[in-house]
Amino acid sequence: MKEKPVLTIEDFESVSTNEELLAIIKEKGISITKVQIKLDYEEELKKLQIELVKLQQWIAKNKKRVAVIFEGRDAAGKGGSIRRFMEHMNPRSTRLVALNKPTEVEKGQWYFQRYIKELPNPGEIVFFDRSWYNRAVVEPVMGFCNDDQYQNFLVQVPEFEHMLYEDGVVVIKFWLSISKDEQLRRFNSRNNNPLKRWKFSPVDKRGQELWDRYSYYKNEMFSKTHTAYSPWIVVKTNNKKEARVECMRHVLSQFDYDGKEEAQTVLTPDPNIVMRYYRSVKHLD
Repeated sequence: MKEKPVLTIEDFESVSTNEELLAIIKEKGISITKVQIKLDYEEELKKLQIELVKLQQWIAKNKKRVAVIFEGRDAAGKGGSIRRFMEHMNPRSTRLVALNKPTEVEKGQWYFQRYIKELPNPGEIVFFDRSWYNRAVVEPVMGFCNDDQYQNFLVQVPEFEHMLYEDGVVVIKFWLSISKDEQLRRFNSRNNNPLKRWKFSPVDKRGQELWDRYSYYKNEMFSKTHTAYSPWIVVKTNNKKEARVECMRHVLSQFDYDGKEEAQTVLTPDPNIVMRYYRSVKHLD
């Protein structure tokens, strides 16, 4: 039987860069498809994060206000995407907003009040890990709001977002779309990993049981809140790494920031992965 090619200690000691190591691997005929995909992803991620730093500097310099909203079913990859966005950004002009359930005082306030105080200040970019759109899907599905509250929200949110638009606040709304099978696989992975078990909640568990109900309210949300001035951007996220870099490309494509023409990678998103909401397009969820 022919022996499989292997890497030796001498091989590792003889190289100083990933490129040199890959050349030896290729020369020996060793298949590393998965490793190559990972390396390509890391390289692409680095190039896009360099552009995000440039974008952030431009936002700060020009006193722009930018809010990027990540919505989607549980385990769709909202938190992971935001972490990659913020990884190398200056924390002084970047914020993550991930609000807990409202207090008794907040329950008595106008619904949007707790979110208004989290909106970006001049020169700031803010990432929302869930947003006011909790009331569009999660709350009615789980019974956390009544029908009057839900209907009032649907009437008010386009007006609220139009006021933001007229005042110069840039709002980018992502819906991360995940299939039912992939969501279940990620739930099981969380449960089996002690470091990720904290992510799994009773609400998550019911996500599979109430899948069709979530779908109904998601479609209602799109039909009532997808507007020309504040469109929904749907991202296919069964491949998390692919989704992260394409979300970055979409955000970068929305601004003419300083140094954009010097980018070392493509800054326009793949339309097969990132697209404006369109009813006739088949989504994963």
